[in-house]
Amino acid sequence: MADGCLLLVDAAEGPMPQTRFVLKKAFEVGLHTIIVINKLDRPHADPKKALEAVHDLFLELAEEADQLDAPVIYTIAKEGRAGTDPDHLEATLEPLFQAIIDHVPAPIVEEGGFQMLVANRAYDDYTGALAIGRITRGAVAPGDSVAVLGAGDETRTAKVGQVLVYRGLEREVVEHAEAGDIVLLTGLDEVVIGDTLADLENPDALPRIQIEEPTVRMTFGVNTSPFAGREGAFSTSRQLRARLFRELDVNLGLRVEGTDNAERFLVSGRGELHLAVLIEGMRREGFEFEVSRPEAIVKRVDGRALEPVERLTVDVREDYLGAVTEALGRRRGEMIEIKYDGSGGVRLEYLIPTRGLIGFRNSFLTLTAGTGLMGSIGIGYRPWAGDFRDQRNGALTASSPGTALAFGLANAQERGFTFIEPGEAVYEGMVVGIQKRPGDMSVNVCREKKQSNIRSSTADIAYRLTPATRLSLEQSLDFLVDDELLEVTPKNLRLRKRHLTEVDRSRARRVAEAATV
Repeated sequence: MADGCLLLVDAAEGPMPQTRFVLKKAFEVGLHTIIVINKLDRPHADPKKALEAVHDLFLELAEEADQLDAPVIYTIAKEGRAGTDPDHLEATLEPLFQAIIDHVPAPIVEEGGFQMLVANRAYDDYTGALAIGRITRGAVAPGDSVAVLGAGDETRTAKVGQVLVYRGLEREVVEHAEAGDIVLLTGLDEVVIGDTLADLENPDALPRIQIEEPTVRMTFGVNTSPFAGREGAFSTSRQLRARLFRELDVNLGLRVEGTDNAERFLVSGRGELHLAVLIEGMRREGFEFEVSRPEAIVKRVDGRALEPVERLTVDVREDYLGAVTEALGRRRGEMIEIKYDGSGGVRLEYLIPTRGLIGFRNSFLTLTAGTGLMGSIGIGYRPWAGDFRDQRNGALTASSPGTALAFGLANAQERGFTFIEPGEAVYEGMVVGIQKRPGDMSVNVCREKKQSNIRSSTADIAYRLTPATRLSLEQSLDFLVDDELLEVTPKNLRLRKRHLTEVDRSRARRVAEAATV
């Protein structure tokens, strides 16, 4: 829907993996680019070095010579200052606005009947579904009948309800919109992203939006824990199914498929973060469900296994360089670049399989003592890089249901780190911590100290517990292994074993071992 874009780059960090991705997409659709070097007030900011890195990126990604000719604006956005010289910024953002006026062309308006590509969808509680796009030809008004051209040769007729345009951040109803306007049309409930809306007499289709394939998948299922139905407003398979398929209307990169189990759905997306955003959104809406460990989608082409690969950027201190490179090497990472900033920091660039990044973030935080930064972006599929051992310490699982007590947690903390505090309800098979060595272990965190009429000199000394390690949603997804699930509710995130009782887990292990023989 745009004719130009602002490429925003941090003056201290320079281009990141997402910078490469968005610039590549901008070049593919022919957008006019304005380079904006921001945060000049940051310590260690080096706008000259950042600009050189951006120019290197332009030379690598540009498809035409005129794409290299991009103006440069320097800004301190939080102070509202901008300029063409990093040493002499004006007190306003006028230089940035003027650059947009000078370098971004006006919309190209074609002659003919109405035509618009649906680039996005939204939903309003009062007007229903909204089809969003920019009119490329003709005009539209409320009550007009239009042709809807779908993915195949299908053509149907629909009637436009209201026509809305943006005025700042607000939506305003108008009686007429012309070519070049970005509009929101109501009354088109069955229109999907990529469809073309056209004049009935000249129903010409525009090229559909091409969506890259998902790279990671996981299962969403009805919550089967003993605490099911206690904390969520929506917990049935019908509600879960309706919510997931409704997400397909506005989330182009998502795929939802049924499974052999009517209460489980296979959901695929563009990376862990893509799926984590969906999970968090559903959680805030009041949904209660369980999800499995994310796994990379491997496909076969001409008999060869291909797996998704990402470009990873890591910023660490030199003290942790060896540990990080060793860990990434074990996960089939291939180093392509290393840069020292001269002040004790190192930036590493890697090509690494997506499956190598699953579960790595928790290890990375530990290896760098919480000081490292990492970011990645998918770059496509490559041949299978080979197997590797993804080793994680064993889980501490609750051996009985009840309420966690300080005495039981103190015993558990002798074997590892706990995820819960005294007073929290637990059930058998719930993961309450991680131990210091491989192999799962059952612990009774509900155990209380037996009282008797015999007292010792230390009887009244309170138990000193290490504060519980609280995992975020992303950390919880990284923590999971194949035999574990994450219980998601509006109030809590609980890690649990897929099979809750020790008997069921032993039976599942025997079945798995027999299947591999």
